[in-house]
Amino acid sequence: MRHSLPLAPQFYVTAPQPCPYLDGRMERKLFTALQGENAGRLNDSLSQQGFRRSQNVLYRPSCTDCASCLSARINVATFKPSKSQKRTLRRNADISRRATSPWATEAQYDLFRHYLDSRHADGGMADMDVFEFAAMIEETPVRSRVIEYTDTDDTLIGTCLTDVLADGLSMVYSFYSPDMPRNSLGTYVILDHIAIAREAGLPYVYLGYWVPGSQKMGYKANFSGLEIYTGGKWKKLHNPDDYSPDTHPLSAEPIAEQVANIALPDSRPAR
Repeated sequence: MRHSLPLAPQFYVTAPQPCPYLDGRMERKLFTALQGENAGRLNDSLSQQGFRRSQNVLYRPSCTDCASCLSARINVATFKPSKSQKRTLRRNADISRRATSPWATEAQYDLFRHYLDSRHADGGMADMDVFEFAAMIEETPVRSRVIEYTDTDDTLIGTCLTDVLADGLSMVYSFYSPDMPRNSLGTYVILDHIAIAREAGLPYVYLGYWVPGSQKMGYKANFSGLEIYTGGKWKKLHNPDDYSPDTHPLSAEPIAEQVANIALPDSRPAR
C-alpha cells in the first residue's frame, strides 16, 4: 500500500518539562515534522516566524504562562561591531574557516564532548553519544553546512551547524574549544557568520532564542542590529531591560490560535 505525506504540515505540542533557561519554569514546544519536497520552503517560512530546526523537526516555544523566549536575528545591514567585538576579530585573525557538507567527524565529536563537559555538563545534551551527535549533524532535509574553524596548527577549535535560508543563515548549533577564553570563540563564530552572510548578500543571521533573565542567552543582546520576533512581527531590540521574564496566564495565545496564525508556504513541489 502506498502512503503519501499530508499536503499541510501537522502541528503538535510537547508535554511540559523543566525550562533549561529560567529556574522554576516549565517549557512546552509547538512542533511539526520537516519532510518531503517542500521542506526547504517550510524551513524558510517558519524560521521567519520564530521557529527553529532540530534535525527533522521545526519547533517554537509555546509555554502556557510565559513568553520569555524570543527568536532573535541580526540585521546584517545595520550591524556594527562594538570595540570588544573588534578586539575579538583581531585576536582571531589567524583562524581559518572551511565549509563542508553536513557530515560528522571524530574531531568534531571530540571537540563537542570537551565543550559540553566544560560548559554544559548538566545540560540536556550531556549524555549525547557519537551516534546521536552524528544524527544531529547529518539528519537534515534542507540546505545545511558545517562551518569548521581551525588554528594555525590545523587543529579544530570551533564548529557550527548552519542552515542556508532564503533570507539568511541560521546557526542551528555551535560549539568551540573552552581552552581559549581570551579568544571569545562563541562571539567570533557569530561575527564570522555575519561576514559570510554579508558576502553572500543574505540580510539576516538567525541566532535562536534570546531569553531576558537568562544568563545563558543574555550574550545575544550584545550584538547591534538585533531583532526579536514578538507579537507576530520582527522588531528591533532597543533596550534589553524593557523585556521582563515575568509570567502571566495570558502570556501565550491558545494553541489553536497559534496554529491558525502560522503562514504556510505554497505546498506545490519545487520545479
